[in-house]
Amino acid sequence: MLKRLLGLLGWLGVALVFAAVAIRFKNPELQQWYNGLALAGLACTLLYILSQWREVGRSFSGRHARFGSLAIGSIVVVLAILSAINYLGIRHNKRWDWTAAQQYSLADQTKKVLRELQKPVQIHVFAKPEEFGRFRERLDEYQHESKQVTIDYIDPERQPTAATKYKVTQFNTVVLEYDGRSERVTSDTEQDLTNGLIRVVQGKQRKAYFVQGHGERTPDDSEGSGLSTIAQMLGSTNFGQDKLVLPQQKEIPADATMLIVAGPKSDFFPGEIDLLKGYHAKGGKLLFLLDPRERAESPALTNVAALLKEWGIEIGDDVVINVPADVNIKDGETVNVADLASLPRSDGTFVLAAKYGNHPIMEGLRVVSAYRLARSVSASSSPNGPSATNLVETTQTGWAEQDIKRLVTDGKVAKEPSKGDKAGPVSLAAVVSSPVTAAPAPDPGIPDPPKVEPDAPKLESRVAVFGDSDFVTNAMLGFGSNQDVFLNTVNWLAQQENLIAIRPRDPEDRRITLTAAQQNFIRLLTIFVIPGVVLLLGVQTWWRRR
Repeated sequence: MLKRLLGLLGWLGVALVFAAVAIRFKNPELQQWYNGLALAGLACTLLYILSQWREVGRSFSGRHARFGSLAIGSIVVVLAILSAINYLGIRHNKRWDWTAAQQYSLADQTKKVLRELQKPVQIHVFAKPEEFGRFRERLDEYQHESKQVTIDYIDPERQPTAATKYKVTQFNTVVLEYDGRSERVTSDTEQDLTNGLIRVVQGKQRKAYFVQGHGERTPDDSEGSGLSTIAQMLGSTNFGQDKLVLPQQKEIPADATMLIVAGPKSDFFPGEIDLLKGYHAKGGKLLFLLDPRERAESPALTNVAALLKEWGIEIGDDVVINVPADVNIKDGETVNVADLASLPRSDGTFVLAAKYGNHPIMEGLRVVSAYRLARSVSASSSPNGPSATNLVETTQTGWAEQDIKRLVTDGKVAKEPSKGDKAGPVSLAAVVSSPVTAAPAPDPGIPDPPKVEPDAPKLESRVAVFGDSDFVTNAMLGFGSNQDVFLNTVNWLAQQENLIAIRPRDPEDRRITLTAAQQNFIRLLTIFVIPGVVLLLGVQTWWRRR
């Protein structure tokens, strides 16, 4: 009777171990349950083995003892190897992502943010247990990238006090805690999680003002020509936004991190130029997106051009022409701009640029960026002024067309260096930084400004100029590297070089769409044709052997 009970104890141990393994794979969050079952199963199995000590002893006393010893030794060696592999796997995590879009790898920006964490970050995931898996797949990569990250998964229905503590009111909410601050994210995408991490680490929100009053593009325009998409991106990366009408201002607001001038149609007044000069002298940051003149009779940006010239950047009164690599145009040859298209439904004024300057803004960029109706912008030679740097250049076959009237009225262009046309490569953007020449005004919102840390970056005046504002519009921002070019420029202007990197991309939709005929063909091929061929080959083989 006792022997039978001990035999059942062995089977019970095996059943408990298998149950623990099944629970581990089905509900990983039930760690206490499967750990307890596994220990109980191993204890039952061990008791069964000890009860069979006589049979074990006999197995070593016969002539097969030597072979049994070799078998046991082999098992021990294999178990030791597996244990070593498991130990190394726990201590050293390594994954290979072979997908075309690298959709299972963290973006460069995310890695930068994680590597530069100075204090611990706690990530609390509030979701239903069946939803933990999709969050764990992404957040495990964050934890492997930085030892400062800890993660816990909470079911708000079972732990309502935790949900109340963090003010969580809906499922699939991620709360990030850093240095006493918290930030909530209601998404599991890398873009949203990383932006939330940036906001909670920075703490204080920066602010970008969009200058108005000269026909500029607006951040609240959701049409294709508007800037609502970049306004949303700035908001998600801890930048507040507001409009600023310069003629109505006596001075630039003290909380302005930067000013963005996007596509002005008319020139600035002398009083506005003085405001910009004063703001720049105090460490101000300015981003100019300057389109060429729409018509030959349109007013030129004379005062803006003179101001930028003082800062070491020269804007051309021209339109940059793109020439495909397989097209050869001689000097003086007149061509239709429509014949110089590099992409469908475009013409030669749609410029593709893949040559980037040696500057932190462009570090790591390998994809082309696109500009529509752009003017030339280049670093000017100023021995006494600051030294500017070109950012983006066209190919050698392109040029900067001076005859805007012929381009607009006839749609024709000709490369004529003798008439002032600039031969390629033509620069489309430039940046410049210089030391602060005036004491910055105190922020009225902060009565007792914090002390500047010794290792904090030195305050600089910075300016970035692009010869096009179309590349950041809602219609074109998603093309190539346009988004990275813009956001990297914003972070450089804000002296946040640690955030300059390639950002997370949405995973590509790589599904194949089949017609009804194609679906029927695949169905016939897999159900009848291939199995039929295998069956015929089998019958043929059987007939020959017969």
